[in-house]
Amino acid sequence: MITEEGSALKMNRLINDTIVALATPAGGAIGVVRLSGPDAIGITAGLFRSVNPNFDLNDAKAGTVHYGRLVDIQGEEVDDVVVSLYRAPHSYTGEDSTEISCHGSAYILQQALHACIDAGARQAAHGEYTQRAYLNGKMDLSQAEAVADLVAANNRATHQLALSQLKGHFSGELTALRDQLLKMTSLVELELDFSDHEELEFADRSDLKELAQRIDDRITTLAHSFEMGNALKKGIPVAIVGKTNVGKSTLLNQLLHEDRAIVSDIDGTTRDVIEDTLNIHDVTFRLIDTAGIRHTADKVERIGIERAYQKLDEAVIVLWMIDRQLTPEELADLQQRTEGKKVIVLRNKIDIAESQTTSFNYNDFQPYCELAISAKKNIGIAELEEHIYAAADIPELNENSVIVTNARHYEALTLAKTAIEHVLEGLSLDLSGDLLAEDLRICLSDLGEITGGAITSQETLNNIFQHFCIGK
Repeated sequence: MITEEGSALKMNRLINDTIVALATPAGGAIGVVRLSGPDAIGITAGLFRSVNPNFDLNDAKAGTVHYGRLVDIQGEEVDDVVVSLYRAPHSYTGEDSTEISCHGSAYILQQALHACIDAGARQAAHGEYTQRAYLNGKMDLSQAEAVADLVAANNRATHQLALSQLKGHFSGELTALRDQLLKMTSLVELELDFSDHEELEFADRSDLKELAQRIDDRITTLAHSFEMGNALKKGIPVAIVGKTNVGKSTLLNQLLHEDRAIVSDIDGTTRDVIEDTLNIHDVTFRLIDTAGIRHTADKVERIGIERAYQKLDEAVIVLWMIDRQLTPEELADLQQRTEGKKVIVLRNKIDIAESQTTSFNYNDFQPYCELAISAKKNIGIAELEEHIYAAADIPELNENSVIVTNARHYEALTLAKTAIEHVLEGLSLDLSGDLLAEDLRICLSDLGEITGGAITSQETLNNIFQHFCIGK
């Protein structure tokens, strides 16, 4: 258990130490070693030998680059390098910083890193550079988290969302909401200062109710965007389901353009869930091939079928494959298990003559769409991809889009929504100002947790930044 004194010492160490880490992976043509902290320039200057014998890096101007040699503390040469110099507050962290660019050999980078540590720097922890940027006011907490999302972005959609958050568009939304809440809270609390004059009302209750409703509507919209944002970030789940030997694994292989799943004429070949990702129009979809659904006495196969149902529950889009007319029982099962999901019914094996004339009757069930395909012959697969993308109903995204992608943000918005709804309820019941003010303060605090505007615990900060890569 970390004591209050221990937490203070850790924070003091975080601010006053000079840290160093590799900012690039080894193996490239160029590698970068990054230092940040009060002695970053001094440590680098002690290891740097300029081609100009009269040059001192300590006296160099901010925003300049310098060519020379890097040596260790024994004076042994490590490599030819270029040093970039930044002075506080005009750096990523807001501190004095240097970046040593050398050859990308793993050996050279480790020697450069060890030289800096021997000279007095400390190995940076995960996310410590970005944590310092947050602590030094270079960005708020939601922007800091966007840095990790930007590094992890693997398609255009997640890149645009992370870029929007890093640029402060989400923070701007929250700031606007908090400014309105602060104004409302100030008026209500002003009444409390004149509680002995009950006839005084600084905050018109109808105006307050209208403002609170607007804030509630916006918080609700932001919170609801999390479902799409989280799906875009992790990959929109698409479950491939159907009876045994209907062609699910063949379809998976065609969509992925590789033999990812075993294909066999034997029923029950797929006994576990197989997952992989497919990129359609720069959006990641998480394809889930499931065990064939049937009654079986095989214990292992039954486990696979149960997992198939679990993945079906998680899916946003369902590819329900059939190769014959569904029985009323099968149709009822399809309706029940896919309620609220976009269902694309795939009539497979149209390359087989008897399947081409099969008539399908869904009664009252209306799937999102129905396609005739041949997974084996690659017929209709390109059209299917377009339907999968359309079924996802992805909003038009750009670097100004505000969509919640972080579970911590969603939780805080949910708590803020509860608080503002208590305010609305209190206004309807004509509750006293002190009760309204308490719920308003709670709402302010919950929104502040997202950007770090409220008092954020060290435990929360550690949990956020420990998931960053070292060097960021």
